[in-house]
Amino acid sequence: MAWVQARGQVGAPCMFDSIFGDFINDFVTIWIIIDPIGALPIFIALTAGFDATTRHRMALLSTVVSFIVLIIFISVGQIILTALGVSLTSFEIAGGIILFLFSVQMVLGESRKASDPDSARETPMQLAIYPLAIPNLAGPGAMLTVILRTDNTKVNFLEQAHTATAVLLVLIIAYVMLLCAGGITRVIGVGGANVLKRIMGMIIAAYAVNLTLAGIAAWLHLPGL
Repeated sequence: MAWVQARGQVGAPCMFDSIFGDFINDFVTIWIIIDPIGALPIFIALTAGFDATTRHRMALLSTVVSFIVLIIFISVGQIILTALGVSLTSFEIAGGIILFLFSVQMVLGESRKASDPDSARETPMQLAIYPLAIPNLAGPGAMLTVILRTDNTKVNFLEQAHTATAVLLVLIIAYVMLLCAGGITRVIGVGGANVLKRIMGMIIAAYAVNLTLAGIAAWLHLPGL
């Protein structure tokens, strides 16, 4: 009996370490891909002209929408892509192209004419969904990552729960960081926010190109970048 108890005591920490280690791995990966720190300058640039209450509502809506989108991709993303016959490589290339188009708008500014009745300025809540939630927080990289880390053929339900919990925790931290953006906006002003917006647009453009080329390299079985 004593031997059984001792064996259980030795085995329990090992199991705990394995579970905890898997979660830490998920958290770090999701943190790097979502990149709440990198999302902060974009949020500052797009919300510089709004009051604190509006910025807080936009921060909440963008993180909630991001969580819902990523949970959907965790739950049924792989099933939907498989049913449509879409490969993960194709999804990666398409995501990179869309992200690049978004980055071009950030760098060059709005190209729509004010006289166009369909080109009215987006409301704060519309901006919270696009581009703050998608593709800023829940971008193609994040969608692809959660699909790969919850592959039904490779990981069990517990590991999928780890990924979902990591996404929730990262987005909660992102929300708290976005709430602190008001102080930064007051310091740099609207002009500084516009400069920051264009700088981040260049960085996002480079990331989008890298994402697209990585997908093409995987498709053609070429060495990675």
